[in-house]
Amino acid sequence: MTQAQTHPANVSRTSGSRQEKTRLSVGFILAKRFTLCAFANFVDVLRLAADEGDRSRPILCKWTVLSDTMDPVPSSSAVFVHPKERLGDPRRFNYIVVVGGLIDESTDFSPAYRNFLKEAAVAGIPLVGVCTGAFLLHRAGLLNGYKSCVSWFSHTDFKEQFDGLDPVTDQIFVVDRDRLTCAGGVSSAHLAAYLVDKHVGSAHANKSLHIMIIDDAHQAEKPQPGIPLDLKTQNPIVRRALHIMQQNIDTPVSIQEIAQRMGKSKRQIERYFRMSLETSPQVAFLNIRLDLARHLIEKSQKSVAQVAVDCGFCDSSHLSRMFRRRYGCTPQVLRRLPVTKEQIA
Repeated sequence: MTQAQTHPANVSRTSGSRQEKTRLSVGFILAKRFTLCAFANFVDVLRLAADEGDRSRPILCKWTVLSDTMDPVPSSSAVFVHPKERLGDPRRFNYIVVVGGLIDESTDFSPAYRNFLKEAAVAGIPLVGVCTGAFLLHRAGLLNGYKSCVSWFSHTDFKEQFDGLDPVTDQIFVVDRDRLTCAGGVSSAHLAAYLVDKHVGSAHANKSLHIMIIDDAHQAEKPQPGIPLDLKTQNPIVRRALHIMQQNIDTPVSIQEIAQRMGKSKRQIERYFRMSLETSPQVAFLNIRLDLARHLIEKSQKSVAQVAVDCGFCDSSHLSRMFRRRYGCTPQVLRRLPVTKEQIA
């Protein structure tokens, strides 16, 4: 492949004799067992913004999967992706995107990948960490001094692996100079839309999201779904306990078990909750489950019985009793209520 074919300033033919330059060029590095959803969302925003309609021609945007070996890369869902190009010169791209995956199986990069990423950093090419890509960039020494975003689900793992670092888990993505990180999932689509907006235009970014049946682009500060906002705290012990609760909504664990996992006593956990949130961990856990239940009642078509199972209640009667106590009505009554402007917002 020649330089004219791969450089971001190359020219692609559109309808008639009109010519348009590529405005956004992205190289992807996929970790072993990468998250397919996060990668696909990012790529599809680029694909839909690159051409007219849904024709998928890489005109305004270009993207390619890079590799040091050209071996197929397995995703966490066992779907393989075949790289298209060798690593080469990172300066032919506007951004290098690292897509991470399963934490337990996401090992450090090979020397070839590390050297490529460091070369890109020296050349001023912005680096993007998607899903657990932030873990890989940190291990390569390329996020030192930068803020980084990870999923609330990975917060505890991140702090355990990188002592003294506290990632952002209450935003969908973070832009800190020439480092961009996002939580993965749908947030990768919003980060890609941010890049398309910046380099191609807001109309192209919104077009991509709308075709993907995603609402208008969210700003970086959009909160991640997860722990209710009224339970936010800076206390690291309480935050870790809240994240353990969040990860066990459908099969609630006791406060005693949470304390044991954290190497604390139940009494210590209760004291920290009282100091930070002015409530008990038991009440906080129940409220997390009820908040999710309300969200599912309002936004999904799941039966009340299924919502009860998903949120860790014995049955629909148990959910209804707790729900009425918290919100003043049963899930069945709430579902029959007309949608208000506040609910739409």
